[in-house]
Amino acid sequence: MVTNTVRGKAVTDLIARCLREGSTIEIDGLGKFELQNDDVVFRPSNRIRVFLAYAQEDRRMVQTLFDELQNAGFEPWMDTAKLVPGQNWPRAIQRAIEVSDFVLINFSHRSVEKRGHFQAELRYALDLAQRVPLEDIFLVPVRLSDCEIPREISERTQYIDLFPDHQAGIQVLTRMMTAQALRRGRRRKKGKKAA
Repeated sequence: MVTNTVRGKAVTDLIARCLREGSTIEIDGLGKFELQNDDVVFRPSNRIRVFLAYAQEDRRMVQTLFDELQNAGFEPWMDTAKLVPGQNWPRAIQRAIEVSDFVLINFSHRSVEKRGHFQAELRYALDLAQRVPLEDIFLVPVRLSDCEIPREISERTQYIDLFPDHQAGIQVLTRMMTAQALRRGRRRKKGKKAA
């Protein structure tokens, strides 16, 4: 019978060997492994994790958003950029939503009436949003074009437009997410000091 210690050592040795060979080993959204004086060290990511939900018809516009967020220092998650062949993609998407700091639901005139995976991601994110403290922003509706936001969302949540001035919308979005993340971090530190 193999013990957990032996298994852990085997995994650590494998990671170390891969790192020495030049491979990058990252746990998506959580951090990456590095070698430090021949020891394997895990470095948690401190970047703000952002899940991008969208309809396939809007992939090009959302890819632009993905690139802009990545260049601004965020850690965006988009299926076409993060899923690997053979991966259980429904579970990977759920996990990515669960570990995200923000979920951007990208609406357009093409997506609002569409059935399928976009709606499933939206419903899953809405369910998770119910577990987030009321003052925290988690679900962020983003309009890619002039369209109507579903009533269940528009009655409770302010949306942001990335049109007609895309850059202004990106600035407002990135400032809001940065400020929210800082606020959450300060609140966590206060909670730790009180405990």
